Amino acid sequence: MNIKQLILRSLKINIKHYYVYVFALIFSVALYFSFVNLQYDPALDEVKGSIKGAASLRAASILLVAIVLIFMMYANNLFIKRRGKEIGLLQLIGMTKSRIFQILSTENSILYFGSLSIGIFLGFCITRLVKLILFKITRVAAEATLDFSTQALVQTLVVFTAIFLLITFSNYIYIKKQNILSLFRMMSTTEGKRIRAALSGAEISIGVLGLVLISAGYLVSSQLFGGKFTATNELFLAMVFILASVIIGTYLFYKGSVSFIFHLIRKRKDGYLNVNEVLSLSTIMFRMKSNALLLTIITTVSALAIGLLSLSYISYYSAEKSAKNHVAADFSMTKPQDAERFKDALTSQNIPYQENMIEVVRVKANLEHILSTNLEGLNFDPKRFVISVISDTSVQNIDLKAQETVFTGASDLIDKFFSLKESGSVELEGHQEFIALDYLGLRKDYLLSMYFTDGGLPIAIVDDATFKKLKRDLDPEIQKESSQHIGIVIMEEDQLEKANTIFTKMTETKESPSYSRIEMSNQQKRNMGLIMFIVGFLGLTFLLTSGCILYFKQMSESEEERNSFTILRKLGFTQGDLIKGIQAKQGFNFGIPLIMGLLHSYFAVQSGWFLFGADLWIPMIVVMILYATLYSLFGLLSVQHYKQVIKEAL
Repeated sequence: MNIKQLILRSLKINIKHYYVYVFALIFSVALYFSFVNLQYDPALDEVKGSIKGAASLRAASILLVAIVLIFMMYANNLFIKRRGKEIGLLQLIGMTKSRIFQILSTENSILYFGSLSIGIFLGFCITRLVKLILFKITRVAAEATLDFSTQALVQTLVVFTAIFLLITFSNYIYIKKQNILSLFRMMSTTEGKRIRAALSGAEISIGVLGLVLISAGYLVSSQLFGGKFTATNELFLAMVFILASVIIGTYLFYKGSVSFIFHLIRKRKDGYLNVNEVLSLSTIMFRMKSNALLLTIITTVSALAIGLLSLSYISYYSAEKSAKNHVAADFSMTKPQDAERFKDALTSQNIPYQENMIEVVRVKANLEHILSTNLEGLNFDPKRFVISVISDTSVQNIDLKAQETVFTGASDLIDKFFSLKESGSVELEGHQEFIALDYLGLRKDYLLSMYFTDGGLPIAIVDDATFKKLKRDLDPEIQKESSQHIGIVIMEEDQLEKANTIFTKMTETKESPSYSRIEMSNQQKRNMGLIMFIVGFLGLTFLLTSGCILYFKQMSESEEERNSFTILRKLGFTQGDLIKGIQAKQGFNFGIPLIMGLLHSYFAVQSGWFLFGADLWIPMIVVMILYATLYSLFGLLSVQHYKQVIKEAL
């Protein structure tokens, strides 16, 4: 048999172990090429038409390469160790290490560059689809064409050739360092070899400490923006504590907590385990300990990917609601002359509308008696808030007495930091006089545009007589340039886009504050859509690579456990009995990191979701279900591989 025949035979034998690796490589190359191809596409100028947008795309491509590089190096390390016995046999028959390295490098280059070629072709084919998705979520009105970038091709070839050279170099170092004896020992050395009937005190302490640290991190996370941490230093230290306790706790969880919990389960059964529990509990107890660092990294990065994607989707999903909260009508203006010009244009185009004009004054307010949040450390004086005030005659279905006031329009963000009581007393300060009023609560209606709300602060509604009194006693230092909110509501929804086009053209050169609700919503979707697209791209790549890594680990373990399956089959256990145990085992192997990642991301998102949007549950649940579904596919592939190994056990 010559070298060429040996290489082809080796490829044929090992291809069944490499198919997921090849798939992951093809998919990674396709994602990278299509992503880089977008960077050089002129049609994306509107999307990435800022320094931040272009920088985000470049940074994401670098992160994408880092994820793929780590995956490729790790997968190659697993595969070459699995082939240790084969390499040892080649040395036994007199083949030199240089010749063995040449054979492995030729075999790897065939698989690698074959996958690279297919991946680039596939990436080119899906470029238009990727572009369509990006244009759809960013609301860009452009045609998604199928374009090929030579720069993207060169960049992809350079990057993945460099990765291949690194892999080849690591193989050279590995083969050079190993001797025949160590190569034959490689396959006989299993993880978690020490199996004892009882855990030591140190292992129990590690297990308990891991659970305590994770619980403490979750607890502090749930209180992060609840008013308990008000000073900037306190907030920073709380965030550092959450990050450290959760990451360290996760490592200790895999190092000791899993073994501790499963040991308690096994102890309750007095050691009498059925075949399912032998194949699942007993092996998981000791294998997860040796893989603690790897599982911690996978769990942490999974939580980061799910959390970032959830937050960006929350912002994207909440765009229309946020725009509605910031712009109290379809169009909002502050200058009467601008409003007249816009109304004339609407009339000329036969677009029916309704106008709502609200007069606004600005006052200083003492909110000390209605605030339920301690503002010490936040550099806010509860006695010196500046808020907008309107008359109850400007609001439908409300009639206040002279000594009463109602607040309205507080955002979720402001409500978290400045939580208001249901009743109390408020003092409004004009230029010379104080007016004490009874506070009757907070309404959710948004009546003014963001020009008057100072980033989300509520506005006060008072009796008309009180409003006129405040108007006569204005403090000129705190008044806005304009004192009128002019809202224009388009009566026919199908005319809204046409009206927005007119509004956009009229306000292109105007410096006076004017707002379009639909334009604000589209702007937020453009900004957050790009971020969501990038995070989704990176998250999908990490999901693919981490799932493959866990799958490869299970492939390795299945080969180590092949003799155990043979013994169990000879003892009378059926193939179905063994498969049930393997299904439970894979449920733990893939389910525990997934559940931990979902829990970490949930507590991270719920602690600060209101900073990004107005809706939490639907965006977060959608992201989590999608991630869990894709992740579970690797568990199913692992079960299928085990079925094949069990079938071959006899």
